[in-house]
Amino acid sequence: MSLAHLLPGSLGFGTAPMGNMFRAIPEGEAQATLQAAWDQGIRYYDTAPFYGAGLAEIRLGELLSQQPRDSFVLSTKVGRVIHDEVEDPATRDLGEKGGLFEHGRPNKMTDDYSADATKRSIEDSLRRLNTDRLDIVWVHDIAQDFHGDRWLAQFETARTGAFRVLDDLRDQGVIKAWGLGVNRVEPVELTLALDEPRPDGFLLAGRYTLLDHRQALQRLLPAAQEQGVDMVVGGPYSSGVLAGGTHFEYQEAPAHILETVRRIRELAERHGVSVKAAALQFVLAHPATAAAIPGATRPSRIAEDLGALREEIPAAFWHDLRETGLLDPAAPLPAGA
Repeated sequence: MSLAHLLPGSLGFGTAPMGNMFRAIPEGEAQATLQAAWDQGIRYYDTAPFYGAGLAEIRLGELLSQQPRDSFVLSTKVGRVIHDEVEDPATRDLGEKGGLFEHGRPNKMTDDYSADATKRSIEDSLRRLNTDRLDIVWVHDIAQDFHGDRWLAQFETARTGAFRVLDDLRDQGVIKAWGLGVNRVEPVELTLALDEPRPDGFLLAGRYTLLDHRQALQRLLPAAQEQGVDMVVGGPYSSGVLAGGTHFEYQEAPAHILETVRRIRELAERHGVSVKAAALQFVLAHPATAAAIPGATRPSRIAEDLGALREEIPAAFWHDLRETGLLDPAAPLPAGA
């Protein structure tokens, strides 16, 4: 099923922060944030076992189990299995994302994209989420940033394992859609080039943003449009640096990124535009984008995101971004720009 037809709006909620990403979020604050998203009309929620070793799924399940199941769309991910035995979260090998969830649950996690692990992962997620079904399942982090030189071998395991299981589940009507949830363009390009199985879409985090969009525009997005495959944009604020934070790619932002953000902010201020609104409206302007799913750790952030969605941005701002080289000429602009 087309993601654009399946998703209930252009703004969803990404629950990575609910897994205690970067910091330990008090339970009350986490639930208040999720409740604020629900109360303000957010009806698409994305999560993953990886987020705090199941913590984000458990927290999300507390909210969603109180709502009618047909009133929201839910996606989670496969590729990592959570075990009962524990380990020190700070010592996990997470490739380029070391220490990301060291405040999450201590349960041991193993990477496994095989058919059996995919089935087990889905069963475990259903239990943690306290729900009877999933709408979308993404194959998670099957890329260079987590697996280094082993990523192609892991991709091959997924192609003959997870991909086929999810294809069958979709064909049986157990799930409505599946695809990849990654931070790199290469695995998506590789998947789009396969004759089978056929994904319905992909969740691309951080690779189509104001700060980083040129590579995705070259091959990936034209191929996706040609095949009618939609995109959910994760990390529209580039891990927070476009929303006033200091993280980029889940780490402290380097100097050259901070300089680019400064230039964008300078232009935004000149036009009376908030950078957050520009970041969100930019990713949604691409015709392949079905939704964006910023995360949040405080209830107030939800209203900010909804405000950013509605903010009026003058066409001159976008044209100045292009003129200064901050925006690729091939990037589609919001309507009216």
